[in-house]
Amino acid sequence: MKKLVLGVVVYLSVVLGLQAAPETLATPPEQPLPLVNTASAPNLPGSGDHFPKYRLGPEDALEITVWQEPDLQKEVLISPDGWLTFPLVGEIKAQGKTIEEVRQEITKRLKRLIPEAVVSVSLIRIGSNKAYVIGKVNQPGEYTTGRYVTVMQVLSMAGGLRQFSAGDKIKILRRVNGREIAIPFNYDEVVSGRNLEQNIVLMDGD
Repeated sequence: MKKLVLGVVVYLSVVLGLQAAPETLATPPEQPLPLVNTASAPNLPGSGDHFPKYRLGPEDALEITVWQEPDLQKEVLISPDGWLTFPLVGEIKAQGKTIEEVRQEITKRLKRLIPEAVVSVSLIRIGSNKAYVIGKVNQPGEYTTGRYVTVMQVLSMAGGLRQFSAGDKIKILRRVNGREIAIPFNYDEVVSGRNLEQNIVLMDGD
């Protein structure tokens, strides 16, 4: 009888001990985070990426940034005669150049003092943009926008198209490399939400 009781006590102890034992899961060792090279130069965006063919003009405003050089982050205004001034660089003829051409010129001049200079140039305001709207619009004429405008925006500034005008036969005249080209624009398509890529940003003199 004593052996039977003892066997029951031992059995219960084993069972209860198993139930009370906390469940343990194998935890994998922590993996180290990958190292990031914070010293490498970022890919600094500039508005030249979005408007590569825009030619700068008087009173255009640029933001010029040299990476890791807080004293070389400036907003500059192109003078009425087409020049800009930047620290350590001096004067640069900016009128008629693209944003990328100005960026390259600044980088070239800075290399003498900052060999690894990473320069970003962004166009933040247009001061000299003019568009000319002729034909069957309500208010034809010259429009000084002072900012980026699309075809639809300048048509709105001109009071919109007249009734019965041929909205599908609009042409944008642009001078490229000394010759004039005609870019087709279909007002009827754009206003109905189709082929919106036609609604381009106008350049000075369009």
